Amino acid sequence: MGKQNEASDQVPPAFEARGPGRSPETSTTPRLPLDRIAAALRRERTRAGLSLSELAKRAGIAKSTLSQLEAANGKPGLETLWALSVALDVPPSVLLDPPRTAVHVIRAGQGPTVPSEVASYSAALLSASPPGARRDLYFLQVEPGSPRDSDAHSPGTTEHLIVATGRVLAGPTEDPVELAPGDYLSYPGDAPHTCRALEPGTTCVLVMQHT
Repeated sequence: MGKQNEASDQVPPAFEARGPGRSPETSTTPRLPLDRIAAALRRERTRAGLSLSELAKRAGIAKSTLSQLEAANGKPGLETLWALSVALDVPPSVLLDPPRTAVHVIRAGQGPTVPSEVASYSAALLSASPPGARRDLYFLQVEPGSPRDSDAHSPGTTEHLIVATGRVLAGPTEDPVELAPGDYLSYPGDAPHTCRALEPGTTCVLVMQHT
C-alpha cells in the first residue's frame, strides 16, 4: 500500500443517516474546521460588502450567532451554513473546503461532518468543484485480475474515487492507495494512474474533473 495524505442550496455532496432525532456527535465525530469556517465567513462577508447585522438578517439568524461563528466560537449546523451560503451567494463548499494535496485521502467517516439541526442527517464535504470545471460521473465494476492502468489524460484532469463495495488499489501508478468501502481518494488524472480490485464484486463511483 502506498503513502497517503491523510464538507448552493443544492443537496449536500455526501451524507450519513443516523438514528431518530438530530444527528448526534460522538467522540469519534471528526471536528469541524471552525477557524477555517470563521475566516471564510469574514472573507465572504467583506467581499459582499455586508455588515454583520445585514448578513444575519438575510440568513435569518441572530447577529450574536453570526458574531460567534466569525470568531470561531460557535458550532454551525447544516441549515445555518446553507442559509449563510445562500445569503452570501456562494456554494456551501466555499465555507467548508480545506486545503488539498495532490493525492488526498478521506477514510470512511473521517471527513469533518456538519450535523443537521432538525433531522437525522449529516454532511461531509469530500471535494468542492473549482469554478468552471466539468465533472463526469461514472459507476465502476471492477474484478480482481489485471489492473486497469491508464496513461495521463488531458492537462488539468483530476480523478475522484469513492469505494462502494469491496476493496481497491488505486491512484498514481507509482504510489497507489488501498481503499475500503466509504473511502474517498482524489489524485491527478493528468499523470499515469491505476485501478485494481482486491476483492470480487468491487464497485466504485468515479468522478473525472476537467479544468
